[in-house]
Amino acid sequence: MYSIAKDIGDILKQSGKTIATAESITGGLIASAFVSVPNSSGWFLQGCVTYSNEAKADRLNVHRETLEKYGAVSKQVAKEMAEGIRVTSKADIGISTTGYAGPTGGDKQNPIGTVYIGISTRSRTAVYRVRLLGSRNRVRRQAAFLALALAKGLIISELQS
Repeated sequence: MYSIAKDIGDILKQSGKTIATAESITGGLIASAFVSVPNSSGWFLQGCVTYSNEAKADRLNVHRETLEKYGAVSKQVAKEMAEGIRVTSKADIGISTTGYAGPTGGDKQNPIGTVYIGISTRSRTAVYRVRLLGSRNRVRRQAAFLALALAKGLIISELQS
């Protein structure tokens, strides 16, 4: 993950942009990848592990109605998490992750291994739904890697447009 985090950092540094993370399922893995890059304090503002619904609502301004209606593992919550961390941290980009890593949790609509990744910029927010297989920790690591890869692609796309 270091390599892709470094790539993101180089792009952000060159463009003068900043990023922040709001993680649930990944529990700080994305933030950890960013801080492993030397001089990341120039572009990585903060990372929040908002595991509980209360933390999502209090720290990221996720609407309690959204949590009640759709549940914490949903497209809607991932969107509000990414936008919430971007706005509250005053970053240019916000990344969020929420999902079910197992071995318990999940339902028919969102079985174990379901992950939502949100990426918010000042011009748009994209949310991706993926289904990952493997142990709890493998799902978490894969989710963090995918979030970084998707963020890199979106950042490059935004800067080219």
